[in-house]
Amino acid sequence: MLQRIQSVYLLLAGLAIFALFLFPLVHNVNVDGKSINISVKGVYQNSDVPNYTQPTHTFAGLMVATVVLGIIPMVIIFLYKNRKQQVALCYSALLAIIGYSFWMSQAVKPFLGDAQIDTHNGGIGLLLSSISIIFIIVAVKAINRDEKLVKSADRLR
Repeated sequence: MLQRIQSVYLLLAGLAIFALFLFPLVHNVNVDGKSINISVKGVYQNSDVPNYTQPTHTFAGLMVATVVLGIIPMVIIFLYKNRKQQVALCYSALLAIIGYSFWMSQAVKPFLGDAQIDTHNGGIGLLLSSISIIFIIVAVKAINRDEKLVKSADRLR
C-alpha cells in the first residue's frame, strides 16, 4: 500500500538525493587565491552572480547520475505489491548510492588542489547521500516488518 511508512522513507531518500542540486558539496574553499564552491552542477567562484569556472559538461555525468539515483527510490515506492522485489531494489539502490558517493568524492578532488576539506567548508551536500542511505535502510526494515505481518496473517487464516 502506498500509505505505508516505507513510502515516506523512500520519498525522503529520493528528496535527499535531489537536494544535491540545491546544496554545495564544498563551499568557500580557497584555491589559487579564489574562493570556490563545488556542487554536482559544477565549480563556481563566490561572487554576487555565480561565475562558473569549470563548464558544467565536466559534471554532466554526475548530474545525470544524481537524477537517476533520485528517481530510483520514487519508483520503488510503487512496487508495493512485490515486497521481495522492493527489498532487492532497495539493496541495489544502496550499492548504487555508495558507488555514487565515491564517484562524487573523486570528481571533487582535482578541483581542490592542496586545499583540505574541514568542518567549516564542507557543505551539506556531503551528508545528503549518507542521509539517503539511512532512509533506505530504515525503509527496508519497514518492508520486512510488513512481510512478517502478512505472513502471520496468512498463518491465522
